[in-house]
Amino acid sequence: MSLTREQKTAQAASVRESFDNASSTVLVDFRGVNVEMITDLRARFRDAGVEYKVVKNNVVRKALEGSELGGDTEFGQYLAGPTAIAWSFEDPSAAAKVIKNFRKEFTDVLEPKGGDPKLLVKCGLLEGQVLDAKRVEKELATLPSKDEIRAALLAQLMAPMQNLVGQINAPAQNLALVLDAYRRKEAGE
Repeated sequence: MSLTREQKTAQAASVRESFDNASSTVLVDFRGVNVEMITDLRARFRDAGVEYKVVKNNVVRKALEGSELGGDTEFGQYLAGPTAIAWSFEDPSAAAKVIKNFRKEFTDVLEPKGGDPKLLVKCGLLEGQVLDAKRVEKELATLPSKDEIRAALLAQLMAPMQNLVGQINAPAQNLALVLDAYRRKEAGE
């Protein structure tokens, strides 16, 4: 059953909105991956807050008409063959990390000896910049998550206060050590 013109327009608008709102995007070629594995991958994407859809390349082209990506020939070359798109809205590295971890966990199935590799990253987008598959796996997938960045920032902010508390407590601690040493000396220890 084919879609009506209105349904196609609505689908293109939905895809455009996802591209506009995403902090990063990863395009994936899912050929050769069985339904069970794709279902598992979709669940992992949902858990990570990533939207994952299989989208026709023509719908993506239609959705991106008039945008910077619409006329980008570098991005356009990746719109060939089956394409699934993973949009990360909160954590830019979430989709790339899910794919990298999934590929690592199922290496024996996704990269069979003597066979064609499966679930390949085509490209990624980060702040309007097109990243090839190697950069997605080496750079985007290794970016710290928002929670990791927050924890590092909090540690940096707390370090001076912890040092101050240590400095304030140092004279009292030193006095206690001196008094303990004096008590031992008087007791003949």
